[in-house]
Amino acid sequence: MAGIEQGAHGFECDLRLTKDSVPILWHDATMERTAGCSGTIAALNYEDIYDRYPQVVRLDEFLDLAILHKKDLALETKHPVPTSREIESVLAKELISRQSEILASGIEISVMSFSWLAIESIRRSMPDINTVMLLGSLKAKKRRRFTSAQTIGPDVKMLKSHPQFIDDAKNDGKRLFVWTVDDPQDVVFCAQKGIDVVITNKPSQARKALGYP
Repeated sequence: MAGIEQGAHGFECDLRLTKDSVPILWHDATMERTAGCSGTIAALNYEDIYDRYPQVVRLDEFLDLAILHKKDLALETKHPVPTSREIESVLAKELISRQSEILASGIEISVMSFSWLAIESIRRSMPDINTVMLLGSLKAKKRRRFTSAQTIGPDVKMLKSHPQFIDDAKNDGKRLFVWTVDDPQDVVFCAQKGIDVVITNKPSQARKALGYP
């Protein structure tokens, strides 16, 4: 709810599958850092995770929130995982089943991943959805060159070190989603460079840097 209060245009989250194939919002492979207890997400059923950490959020609940408040979503599927690309399959099924609600709300949903295979899987199952090929370094240039994703998602540090990357991506007809842009000066840099979306932990600060009310 803090993102809504701070005026964020959308939400970004990480997705993992539980043992019983429930998609939940979770970054790490284990529960240790977030919940302070042992356990691997892929090895636990949803109810077991909920019992240990009642704050856990399911994908369907997250979609409800986004649709209600008309907030765009950027959903990152985490890899590598023992279930391979099942997370993309489950995600596609959920989004397709709620397509009419999503269209009526007017929100844009993007699916992101550092995995080239994950992006290609989503492109096959949902060719019309925006996909984002995440990049952590220029060493991943082959993934950028050969991905079918409509959007590239570079690290802001990489982008500042190699600004030519911006023109290269735009010349390829790609949009740019940049992460994680928490410094106000970096927010302004992205705006000046025509970046399409900035992903930040501090939306109110970003709005202030851009002169939004």
